[in-house]
Amino acid sequence: MEYFLGLGGLFIAAVIAGAINSVAGGGSLISFPALVAFGVPSVPANATNTAALAPGSLSSTLAYRRDTELYTDLVLPLLVPSFIGGLLGAFALVITPPELFNRIVPFLVLFATLLFAFNDQFTRWIKLGGTEDQVTLGGRVWGFVFQLFVATYGGYFSAGIGILMLGSLSVIGLRDIHRMNNLKMILSTVINLIAFIFLALKGLVVWHLAIWMGIGAVVGGYGGARLAKRVDPRYIRAFVIGIGIVVSGYLLVR
Repeated sequence: MEYFLGLGGLFIAAVIAGAINSVAGGGSLISFPALVAFGVPSVPANATNTAALAPGSLSSTLAYRRDTELYTDLVLPLLVPSFIGGLLGAFALVITPPELFNRIVPFLVLFATLLFAFNDQFTRWIKLGGTEDQVTLGGRVWGFVFQLFVATYGGYFSAGIGILMLGSLSVIGLRDIHRMNNLKMILSTVINLIAFIFLALKGLVVWHLAIWMGIGAVVGGYGGARLAKRVDPRYIRAFVIGIGIVVSGYLLVR
């Protein structure tokens, strides 16, 4: 009986994680601890969590599909660092101990959160100005570099990847939170899928739990993305910043 109650808890955690990831990222902070609490060792729990949330990322992307063509010129260049970084991060998870990386991650997540929170001040400082998206060549270059780092981190441990990616997209010059979420979900799907494939080939995925939680992530991911497009962007921005602070604090003390 206790085992089945645990499975129910994992499903609920996956639904919530999928919904959070579709809006801001950080859903792994719910699903990963749930797997550890269920009794899965940390590295297989990390791999299983990646496998479980990959379908949720895909469902969120489908929910945003009507806006996808608006960013075709940005999607293709950013797919390259997303693919390479996702593979590098998964490889790092397999061959390196997590202690050093865990010490650095909280500060990186906090930095990205602050960058997103003070996006308007930042763009005024570099003299972009205006209220529309301001995509420049310099922004694209820095965005490529930042995305490579974000994807590497995401392939290693995906908690906070949405916050980091929204920060990188703000550096590129994007401002509309819904359009940023659209692009973020496409890139997140690529990162999660490549990491999932690599970790699965290494035999680290607990398949029956990954499939069970994957169903929950799809439900939460699709529903969360559809709801996000009906919410005032100011509330989503505040939610993103709040998640970023919680994520950085959690990673700092865990």
